Amino acid sequence: MQYTTVASEILAGVGGKSNINSVVHCATRLRFKLKDSSRADALALKKNPGVIMVVESGGQFQVVIGNHVSEVYQALLRQAGLSDGDENEHQPGSQKENLLSHSIDIISGIFTPLLGILAASGILKGFLALSVVCGWLQPTSGSYMILFAASDSLFYFFPLVLGYTAGKKFGGNPFITMAIGGALVHPLMLAAFNAAGQPNAAAVYFLGIPVTFINYTSSVIPVILAAWVSCRLEKGFNRILHSSIKNFFTPLLCLAITVPATFLLIGPLATWLSHLLATGFQLIYSAAPPIAGGVLAGIWQICVIFGLHWGLVPLMINNLSVLGYDAMLPLLLPAVMGQVGATLGVFLRTRDAKMKVLAGSAFTAGIFGITEPAVYGVTLPTKKPFIFGCIGGAIGGVIVGYSQAHVYSFGLASIFSFAQIIPATGIDASVWGAIIGTLIALIFAAIGTFFFGLPAPIAVPETESLSQSAFITENHQGLGEVVFSPISGQLLALTDVNDTTFASGLLGAGIAIIPQHGRVVSPVAGVVASLFKTHHAIGIESDFGTEILIHVGIDTVKLEGQYFTAHVNVGDRVNTGDLLLEFDCVAITAAGYDLTTPVIISNSEDYQDILPAKGLSITEQTPLLTVIR
Repeated sequence: MQYTTVASEILAGVGGKSNINSVVHCATRLRFKLKDSSRADALALKKNPGVIMVVESGGQFQVVIGNHVSEVYQALLRQAGLSDGDENEHQPGSQKENLLSHSIDIISGIFTPLLGILAASGILKGFLALSVVCGWLQPTSGSYMILFAASDSLFYFFPLVLGYTAGKKFGGNPFITMAIGGALVHPLMLAAFNAAGQPNAAAVYFLGIPVTFINYTSSVIPVILAAWVSCRLEKGFNRILHSSIKNFFTPLLCLAITVPATFLLIGPLATWLSHLLATGFQLIYSAAPPIAGGVLAGIWQICVIFGLHWGLVPLMINNLSVLGYDAMLPLLLPAVMGQVGATLGVFLRTRDAKMKVLAGSAFTAGIFGITEPAVYGVTLPTKKPFIFGCIGGAIGGVIVGYSQAHVYSFGLASIFSFAQIIPATGIDASVWGAIIGTLIALIFAAIGTFFFGLPAPIAVPETESLSQSAFITENHQGLGEVVFSPISGQLLALTDVNDTTFASGLLGAGIAIIPQHGRVVSPVAGVVASLFKTHHAIGIESDFGTEILIHVGIDTVKLEGQYFTAHVNVGDRVNTGDLLLEFDCVAITAAGYDLTTPVIISNSEDYQDILPAKGLSITEQTPLLTVIR
C-alpha cells in the first residue's frame, strides 16, 4: 500500500490541515480532533480502500486503518506539515465538547502514545512470572534481574513518562512537566519517604509547612494533575513575562511553584483520590464478581467501537499502582476472544474466498489483542457474529469473574495475558478459571456463528450464466438487482488485482475490468453518491439501494485528476448507460499506472450473495454482477 496516497486521501477526507486541531494514533486508529466535524466526509473515507471504518465518538473523529496505522500517521504528518503530537485545541473555531467527550479525549491523548510500550512491558513481566513458576529462571539470577529491569522501568518511572505525555496533551512544555514527574521519583524524595516510615523519624518542613512524603513510583493521577497545574501556570506566565526572559523564567517559576505544591497538596490529594477509586472498584467488584464480569465483558467491544474504553484504562493502571493487581483486565479476555471466536466461525463457514482471507488475518490479529480488523471487517458488517461474540464474552466474563482472576502487570487483553495472570505463588484456581472462561467465550462464539451467524449460501450451478441468474433474481419480487458493466474490457477476478485492499475484499465483493476504451458509463439507474476530486473514482447508489464503487486504475489518485474528465457531479440523477467519466488510456499507461478497474459493491454486507459474470471479457452495458438480498 502506498501510505502517502492513503494519507493524502484521509487528509482531504477530514477537511484538510486547516480543520485539524490535533491527531494521534493508537494501535489501529488515527484519532483526530477537528475544528468542524461537518467539514469531514466520513462516507468517502469509509469507501477508501485504505480505511477500515470511521467512528465519531468521544469528541474524536477516528479513522480505523489497521496494523500499519503508524506508517500512515507519519505520512500524514509530513503532508500536513504537522509535528508529532501537535495541539491546536485553543485556536478559534474549535468545537465545544461535553464533559464525557473531553475527559475521554484527555485520557486517550495521554495514554495512546504509551500503548505499545505498556503492552510490551506487561507481556515481558508476564513471561518472567511464567519463567519463575516453570523454573526456567531464578529471581536472583542476572538474566532475571536485567529482564525485570527492562519490564519494570516504564512503570517505576511512570510519573516521568506521563509527565511528558500529559504536558503535550495539556498544551504546555512537556519537558517542564516531565521534570515535575522526575522530581516525584527522585532518589532524594524516595529516601525521605523511607526515612519517614522509621520509628521516631523527624518531621520535614517546606517553608514551615509539614511535608507528607508518599512513594509516587508507578503512580498515575498525581503527575497528571500536577502537569495540568503547571501548564495553566505556564500559559499565564508566558502572557505576562517579556519575551526576552520568559524562555527561562517561565520554566523556573513552573518548577518552583508546582513541585512544592505537588508534595504539599496535589500529591496527597491525588493519592487519596487514587485509593478512593481503587477501593470503590473493589467494593463494586467484590459485591458480585460474576455479574461484574458478565456485564463488562458483554459490553466491552461496544465501548471499543465508540472509544469509551479509554475511560477505564487509567483505572486499570491505578489498580496496579495502588493494589498491586487489577481484576478488570482479566474480564476483558473473554470479550476479546469472543470476537476472535466469531471471526473463526465466519472463516470456517463462509464460501466467499475474499471473506475467508480477511477473516483468517483478522483472527490472527485478534489473538494478539487487536480486534478492530475482526470487528470492523468481519463480525460487525455481518451483524450476527458480532452479537454471538458479545454473548460469548459475557458468558466467559461470568466465569472469569467467579474465579476472581487478577493480572499483575498491564497489557492488551490477548493470549499473552494468561502469563500476566499467574501470581507469585504459582498457578492456582484463578488462572484456570480465566483460561476456561476465555476458551468458552471463543468456542461459544465460533459455534454460534458457524451454525446461526451467516445466511445459508444460495446454490447456483456453475454452468448457469449471469443472464439466467439475472432473470431469476428479477422475477423474485425484487430480491436482487443486476449491475451492468460500466466499461468494456477484459475481466479479472478481484483477488488478482494488484492492490491488497481491493484483493482482500475489504471494501466489498465485486470484479475488476481491464478497460479497452477510456469511458465509464453508469451501471445502474440511481444517483451519483460520491466523486473523488481527482475524478479517478466514482460511487453510484442505485434506486434499489445497491452502492457501487468504480475505481479507475491502481494508485491513479497520484495523477491528481490529470487525464480524467468527469461528466457528472455528486447528487446528479443518472440512468443505466449514461456517461460518467472519460480517461486517456494511452497517457495513463504511459505514465506507468495499472488501468485495472475494480467494480465493487460497497454495501456487500447487505446481500446474501454477489455473483460476478463469467468469461474472459465483457461489453459495456451487459450484466456484470448480480446481487442477491
